[in-house]
Amino acid sequence: MAKFDKADIERRMNGAVESLKSDLSGLRTGRANTSLLDPVQVDVYGSMMPLNQVATVSAPEARMLSVQVWDKANVTAVEKGIAHANLGLNPMIDGQTLRLPLPDLTQERRRELAKLAGKYAENAKIAIRNVRRDGMEALKEDEKKKDVSEDERKRFEDEVQKLTDKFVAQADEAAAAKEKEILAQ
Repeated sequence: MAKFDKADIERRMNGAVESLKSDLSGLRTGRANTSLLDPVQVDVYGSMMPLNQVATVSAPEARMLSVQVWDKANVTAVEKGIAHANLGLNPMIDGQTLRLPLPDLTQERRRELAKLAGKYAENAKIAIRNVRRDGMEALKEDEKKKDVSEDERKRFEDEVQKLTDKFVAQADEAAAAKEKEILAQ
């Protein structure tokens, strides 16, 4: 039974790029973006839950996020959850709604965020290269077991390398676009 599975390798590399895009969407760019609050966990009903399971997050203005808490009893828990997330936001409670004005980003903070975007991209590229390594090892094992010939192994290795190059380029593009967006202000 051959161990090499090109579709699985492509799926795993694509997963690394999608994970990167998700991480990058959480970085602040100066505009209000509801995904900024995705990492917030709230202690309600005796367990930690993602913010989006206890409230609706919206961006009514370019520099303001609004969090509409569904259960009035959870307003304080949501406020604490936002404070513990260390996002640099100070919620203002207005009934069951929390308003989060976004402070201006300093040039220094923008550079830090751009650097963080680069770090996220590097982690994604490492994950992609690890998938490539797994694929190459599977091909060598398949060749030893005589499941594939030497020529087939070389052809598949070329395909794996092309996939690797494609997904590394996608990771670089996503990070470059985010860095440009962060530093553009």
